[in-house]
Amino acid sequence: MFKSMKTSVLALLLVGTAVMANAQKKLDQGTIVYGITYDLTPEQKTMIDASMLPTESAVDFNGSFASIKIESGPAMVNVITDRATKAGLLLVDVPIAQKQFATKMSAEDMEKQKGDIKYSNFKATGEKQNIGGFNAEKYTYSDNKGANYELWATKDVQLATGASYSEFADVKATPVKFAMVSNGIKTNYVVKAIKENKVGPFTLNVPAGYDVKTMAEMQAMQGGQQ
Repeated sequence: MFKSMKTSVLALLLVGTAVMANAQKKLDQGTIVYGITYDLTPEQKTMIDASMLPTESAVDFNGSFASIKIESGPAMVNVITDRATKAGLLLVDVPIAQKQFATKMSAEDMEKQKGDIKYSNFKATGEKQNIGGFNAEKYTYSDNKGANYELWATKDVQLATGASYSEFADVKATPVKFAMVSNGIKTNYVVKAIKENKVGPFTLNVPAGYDVKTMAEMQAMQGGQQ
């Protein structure tokens, strides 16, 4: 039941009405909607059911907190993170089985989920483009494995800490199109909308009714071992 969740859950860890396009607007809370695609290797295509991977995600953010909800097979997965403490909470709802599971994630657990990929050498190219209603500039960057990437970022809007990516802190702008590697899979994100709306407040406390599992137990379930 949980096997189809494995890739999407780990990939998540390594994210109103109108699109906000006001210059230098700062949002303390709201929602970002991302479109998602994947660059799977031939080997990964034989091991992963691409139809089970999410093609869109909505990230609610409030201050240092962010909440990401994605449907993964029969389950609804919610990852809540606190950038201030670098800790998180993984909530899994499986309505068909009437099961609810929760895993508290330490800063160390969160770091392990990101893997050993590190990004650096961010360079502005001067190339400009409008993406999702935002004026964006293209940057190039690379990882410690020798792979090269491109990122588009805007200074039209500044988001709260919960919606930011520490991996791209050197860019000094808000990423609207970028790629990251998580669990060995290159995942591409593009902003479809950024909405200013009231969300939260969020907490890392486990809700009532959830069966608390360790990270190891949750990963075993995702691998179909329980």
